[in-house]
Amino acid sequence: MMNHRIIRLCIPTLIAWSISAAAEEWTFRQCVDYARTNNISLQQSRLVGETAGLSLEEAKAQWEPTLDFTTRHTVGNSPWSESDKNTYNGTIGFNAAWTAYDGGARSAQIKRSRLDTQIAALETDDVMRTLETDLLRAYLNILYCKESIEIYREAVKLSDAQAERCRQLMEAGRVSRVDYAQLQAQAEQQRYNLSNATGTYDTRRMELKRLLELGIDTDLRLAPVVWTDSQVTDSLPPIAESYTLALHTDKKLEALRLQRDATALDVDIANAQRRPNISITAGVGTNYFAPGEAVGTQLKQSLNEQIGVALSLPITDGKKAKTAIAKAKIQQLNAALDEEARRNDIAQNVEAAYIDLRATQSRFAAAKEQLESARLSAELVDEQFSLGLVNTVELLTAHNNLIEAQHTLLQARFMAMLDRKLIEFYRTAEINL
Repeated sequence: MMNHRIIRLCIPTLIAWSISAAAEEWTFRQCVDYARTNNISLQQSRLVGETAGLSLEEAKAQWEPTLDFTTRHTVGNSPWSESDKNTYNGTIGFNAAWTAYDGGARSAQIKRSRLDTQIAALETDDVMRTLETDLLRAYLNILYCKESIEIYREAVKLSDAQAERCRQLMEAGRVSRVDYAQLQAQAEQQRYNLSNATGTYDTRRMELKRLLELGIDTDLRLAPVVWTDSQVTDSLPPIAESYTLALHTDKKLEALRLQRDATALDVDIANAQRRPNISITAGVGTNYFAPGEAVGTQLKQSLNEQIGVALSLPITDGKKAKTAIAKAKIQQLNAALDEEARRNDIAQNVEAAYIDLRATQSRFAAAKEQLESARLSAELVDEQFSLGLVNTVELLTAHNNLIEAQHTLLQARFMAMLDRKLIEFYRTAEINL
């Protein structure tokens, strides 16, 4: 009853939290924290870790003896017997067994299972790292699309104003109807671009909602992030230093190191098949028969106890042990290659981030100059068009160049910050916007 009261009290609170969460703007850190709890892939990875923990408990239990209880009851019928036609026989027994020595397989398996739990935990951490970088890309894509929409909205307003101004000039006889039609077509083109940008924005929001496992009705709005130009153009730390730090922070590489150690234990487990096996068995039981003496008397007189030791020496096994050892050694070599491949991947990722960031920094600096020139050119052409000194083609060209310069600068800014945040993540395993 108390549990039902708690549930009834919690449901309104959870609903209220959901409504407030949908209404407020999400920061990047809130997205990460929410995904840490709700992302399905991450939850599945945690379940793999729990399974590894259960396997470890099972491996430890192999040191314990086994005990089982057995009872058998038989009723017989001999219709043509000259003595008792119906008989009954019952047996009761306890049997225990314990492996005293198995070539070291149990100890190696426990160590192997313990490593598996550590590997599973590291792989879960790696899933979270991948999720965090995916969230970063999705988050920045949404912010980029949002600012891109604002650029197109301003372009639509400007195009409408130019078309209206051209209409007035046309009515005054200063420009032709063709000029007016061109500016009207430009305004419609900007509306089309705005519609496309809005669709891209919705798609990017859907991608982020998928990472967060949010419902279709959730209104996801993100908190804006403002960066100064100096944050975009700041110098980078030495690439060799970043690579060294990335090797220490990468969870997948750490898991592969442990996997290499685990394969060495697999070799020990396979070698155990060539060693002798010593087991101890014990049992106690009794039986009774009817018709016969009293049940208690029979159980007492039939009570028997036994204990034994068994030694098993492998001689030939159809190359099972030899094959298992060879396969384990191959897996050991493969684990070493996986580790080396991961090191190469880390080096490539770090170097690619540095190359991309240097390139986007150069594009950002050039885009700033290009935007300033395009803005001055557009202002000048506007004045000249009002005076009838330039035609609509030159006007459209100047404003298209301005819009393109705005997008180029915006794209360079976001790409540069994405690469910079990835480099920081490789170094520190943290992302802060």
